[in-house]
Amino acid sequence: MVDSASHPRPESSDFHPVKISVAIPTYNRADFLRQTLAGLTAQQFPRDHFEVLVIDNNSRDHTREVVAEFASAQPAPRHLIETKQGLDHARNRAIAEARGEIIVFGDDDILVQPDWLAQMVVPLLADAGARRIGAVGGEVIPVFPDGLPDWVREWHAPLAFRSDAGPLLPQHSPMGANLAFPTWVFAQLGPFHTALDRAAGNYFSGGDSEMIRRVRSAGLEVWFSPAAAVQHQMPASRTTLRYAARHAFDSARSRVIDRAGQPGAAGYFAGRLLANLAKALGFAILSLLNTIAFRSGEGKKALVRAWRSCGYLYQIPRSLLGKV
Repeated sequence: MVDSASHPRPESSDFHPVKISVAIPTYNRADFLRQTLAGLTAQQFPRDHFEVLVIDNNSRDHTREVVAEFASAQPAPRHLIETKQGLDHARNRAIAEARGEIIVFGDDDILVQPDWLAQMVVPLLADAGARRIGAVGGEVIPVFPDGLPDWVREWHAPLAFRSDAGPLLPQHSPMGANLAFPTWVFAQLGPFHTALDRAAGNYFSGGDSEMIRRVRSAGLEVWFSPAAAVQHQMPASRTTLRYAARHAFDSARSRVIDRAGQPGAAGYFAGRLLANLAKALGFAILSLLNTIAFRSGEGKKALVRAWRSCGYLYQIPRSLLGKV
């Protein structure tokens, strides 16, 4: 398969432009995907004005069968296989295949209300002529069907950037689990950066925040729509020490990779290297002391923070040498 960024837009005889393309990248989460697709069938939005794309990133479970369950929905989801592994490869495939003037990206484990799509795209539809808004993010509310251990609670909360729809402050960045762009943004700025990709075997992140930074650098506004809220399901597998530590490690790595291409990276890396050397040692000692004192939750939190610092220590030398 050719690189997804070079896919031509559909030109078949059955091509019908639509207003909105909803893109759901997925990988081995068929049962969660079923709930997401069920929510999309209940959207209070003109049926001939949006499409649903399921970008299957080499799933080995029953994803294909789940998508087929919605063949009679209006609109029926289009099942696309993207063989290049990674979330941003899947996102770029969606960009290439989308027929809409707006692309709304959602995770494959979100639960949506019937007015979600309408609330998500209203700012961009209103801005179509002016082209001032380059992205809109919706609220993301984590939910825990299997329960939430106290020691990870502080890391999981709604974004709550503002109470009404409007532009975000520069220090705030929306989440890729609930994020919309007008398609002209990708024509102007290019596709997602795949070096920051989350793929099987890692928990990299940052493709969405890197794109948001490009949007802002182009002088465009980034908006937040709190009414376009989704519930982001977090199963028990995402509340384990192993997951939290690996996620912290890989998130730190992705921040370094992202920063490597920006001005002043060398000075940034020097400061981060020294600071995180001290943090890794300090948090490791703190974790040990808390564990000895039978404060296992505090011990786990400190250990996760130590692993985050280790992510910086691992990636900074590699980035200085030009390696990923």
